[in-house]
Amino acid sequence: MTDDLRLTHLATTLPSTVPFVGPEAIERLSGTLFDARLGANESGFGPSPLAIKAMQDTAPDIWMYADPESYDLRNALASHHDIDPASIMVGEGIDGLLGLLVRLMVDEGDSVVTSAGAYPTFDYHVRGFGGTLHTVPYAGDSEDPARLIAKAKETDAKLIYIANPDNPMGTFHKAQEIERMIEAVPDGCLLILDEAYIELAPEDAAPAIAPNNPRVIRMRTFSKAYGMAGARVGYAVGHPDLVNAFNKVRNHFGMNRMSQAGALAALADEAYLGDVIARVQKSRDRIAAIALENRLCPIPSAANFVAIDCGQDGDFAKRVVTELGKRGVFVRMPFVAPQNRCIRVSCGPAAALTLFAVALPKALKSART
Repeated sequence: MTDDLRLTHLATTLPSTVPFVGPEAIERLSGTLFDARLGANESGFGPSPLAIKAMQDTAPDIWMYADPESYDLRNALASHHDIDPASIMVGEGIDGLLGLLVRLMVDEGDSVVTSAGAYPTFDYHVRGFGGTLHTVPYAGDSEDPARLIAKAKETDAKLIYIANPDNPMGTFHKAQEIERMIEAVPDGCLLILDEAYIELAPEDAAPAIAPNNPRVIRMRTFSKAYGMAGARVGYAVGHPDLVNAFNKVRNHFGMNRMSQAGALAALADEAYLGDVIARVQKSRDRIAAIALENRLCPIPSAANFVAIDCGQDGDFAKRVVTELGKRGVFVRMPFVAPQNRCIRVSCGPAAALTLFAVALPKALKSART
């Protein structure tokens, strides 16, 4: 059958894999369900009750396609950020928008720069459209803006990717450093600034960027602080000409009507967002405390997870992840050395963290033996 498939030459060179193995797949393989889902950086605190109600109220209208322009949501976001709606593109999460941007910008063989071990879905899209990935190492546990810029100049890159705060380490750069990075982007290159966790970061993490700056496009999401990962709602902020170019390739009916309604309500519920931000901070503190109780080193985080240095190599950290899974606790880990010495634990309700606290010392003991 495979010989009869008329795949493109590029497609025949790609592996049939996904960037992340979902917890559901692990549950199917093991035959048991996780008791604590702390690996995918979802918000265990859930979305605003107003968002839930808006989606429930919209359910009877699900027979209709969603507004292909996401007009109401784009205008609400424009008002929220005090910018022109022409600078905003709504899409199926940051992952979907990254795929569209790569499709727009990258021809086969074009150079793209990222950090080794950074968000793998971006790499997946670049390879899927035939781009050539060039990577630079982290500086400690943070992405290295200066080295990314230098590599972009060296390779004549079309795109540079950086996340601030970072995934998988949770570290962040202050606004001034990101602003200097943007100014240094070489002509003909575009910086992708992934700000999926920005609502959870300190105020000095978000740079002041004119939305019509042609050197940068910002990506944001309702998946993290707003607790709507399953709704798949993200948006890009950039130069109106670049934003309009998305209309050349996007799935115009890709947005879900209920998701649009939920995002509108979530955006308006600033009190709930503030409450979630406070709960995430409390959760980060507890995860760090659990790590220290087990003589491990938590890495200070500006996201909705904490990376925990297990003190050995990636093989050991992988055993810890596996042993936690056997005990009903789902976590993940970075996949490139030296960051893969860590496990990554998502913030969540107190009950889930208690399960993690009980399981961790047992998992460590098994991993060591």
